[in-house]
Amino acid sequence: MDASQVIKDKVVLVVDDQPDVLDTVTDVLEGCLVTKARDFETARQYLMSFTYDVVILDIMGVDGFELLKISVKRGFPTVMLTAYALTPEALEQSIRLGAVSFLPKEKMSELDEFVADVVIGGNKPVWDKLFHKLGHLFNKRFGPDWRERNEFFKAFEQSLRREKREGRD
Repeated sequence: MDASQVIKDKVVLVVDDQPDVLDTVTDVLEGCLVTKARDFETARQYLMSFTYDVVILDIMGVDGFELLKISVKRGFPTVMLTAYALTPEALEQSIRLGAVSFLPKEKMSELDEFVADVVIGGNKPVWDKLFHKLGHLFNKRFGPDWRERNEFFKAFEQSLRREKREGRD
């Protein structure tokens, strides 16, 4: 099924301090009902007052990790979208705090496909699909052995493989 059909009429909150990013995300998620916030307090109020099918948060400029905690506590599947915080540390923190996906802003044009993966996955984390699709980009940015150098990612990879095996049995 086409990504646009999967995400059609989904209610999405997008938080970023850059208006052009908010406009681009809104364009890419055409067919969704998008609410935009440019600062932490507005986003916090939206998260506490409304229900969302998906929340998309910038990390820098809006205190995205604090918003992630609120979003996860409210039960919203949350995708981190970043440019400057594209680091293994930010990825690890996103996973630890309960994000379901983590995308570089340079992949914004494909955001509809990644959001569709979240929806198809039952709003559960889609890390295996993300690493399959963007592993080459992470390897280029973080170095080819970034997973092996970090104990968290070594253990995380093992748990993903175990879940995949158990899902097939």
